[in-house]
Amino acid sequence: MAGHSKWANIQHRKGRQDEKRGKVWTRVIREIMVAARQGGGDTKENPRLRLAVERAKAANMPADTVKRNIDKATGALAGVSYEEIRYEGYGIGGVAIIVDTMTDNKVRTVAEVRHAFSKYGGNMGTEGAVAFQFKHCGQLIFAPGTDEDKVMDIALEAGAEDVIKDDDGAIEVLTAYADFEAVKNTLEAAGFKAEVAEVTMRPDNTVELSEDDVARMQRILDVLEDLDDVQEVYHNAQI
Repeated sequence: MAGHSKWANIQHRKGRQDEKRGKVWTRVIREIMVAARQGGGDTKENPRLRLAVERAKAANMPADTVKRNIDKATGALAGVSYEEIRYEGYGIGGVAIIVDTMTDNKVRTVAEVRHAFSKYGGNMGTEGAVAFQFKHCGQLIFAPGTDEDKVMDIALEAGAEDVIKDDDGAIEVLTAYADFEAVKNTLEAAGFKAEVAEVTMRPDNTVELSEDDVARMQRILDVLEDLDDVQEVYHNAQI
């Protein structure tokens, strides 16, 4: 199955994330705490926590920091309790935006998110306003030049839902949330390591913007991503 060009988008996003490495630990710690609180502190029994710990390792977080925050979340140590809240809205040109947050003060968070939307040309919507345009799934993306046939054979055998070759040659493997780890581990065991491997909200379709609108849209995304309580920002703009 053919797909649109995503490689430039991916490299752009990774570049923006690299510029904001200072926030990575904070976001990973919150994800660890929420995952542990909801599903327990045993990574063998808690897939979400397992993924969060993998992110922590990728960010070079010390093991004792990871353990301390798991202990906080499970009650072994005193700690802050975070609540997950999702906000939805529209950016430039009707672009759909989902903002996932973790907060200990939802009054503060909703005010900051609403301000970011309204000040920079967007509109905050109600619950469910744009989420239907996205799919919660596992996503693995391999660089252009990766052997498509081998990746497809291995991924589909391991339980992937679809394998897409994008216009620029990148290979995208999509999985159900529950199958993400199994597919990822099977591909890695076969020597295929993805440039991007994550559980995400993947847009069904993307929106193309003019050069001026891309700059305005990026401004909204930057402001949202810089908010302390924001964990992830998903959108369907072709940046």
